[in-house]
Amino acid sequence: QVQVDESGGDSVETGGSLRLTCVVSGIEDLYAGFCMAWFRKGPAKKREWIAGFQPNGESYADSAKGRFTISRDKLTMYLQMNSLQPEDTAMYYCAADLGRPIWHGCQDHEAAFDYWGKGTQVTVSS
Repeated sequence: QVQVDESGGDSVETGGSLRLTCVVSGIEDLYAGFCMAWFRKGPAKKREWIAGFQPNGESYADSAKGRFTISRDKLTMYLQMNSLQPEDTAMYYCAADLGRPIWHGCQDHEAAFDYWGKGTQVTVSS
């Protein structure tokens, strides 16, 4: 059974940094070339795509560019978040699209991803 688990969320002050981790379990890592992405849902906001992978590298939402860095090692994915602002306060989710390899091009909308974690809370205080 495939499972997705996030960790690393915490409460920090404005300007602080956090590193989120996502682990996909229940599959062999030789199948690790599928699409994964980070999403977040802030208070009274819709869940939004933050960062993911494309055949030519990483891709980011405008809100994350220059501050967040996504990386991956097989079935483990990370999100390094620097210069955090109060508007980054949200539940952060890891998503996996096991049926789509990265070389095919990854999507950036929720419906494309079939496995989700429960989320990890990031709170940034001013």
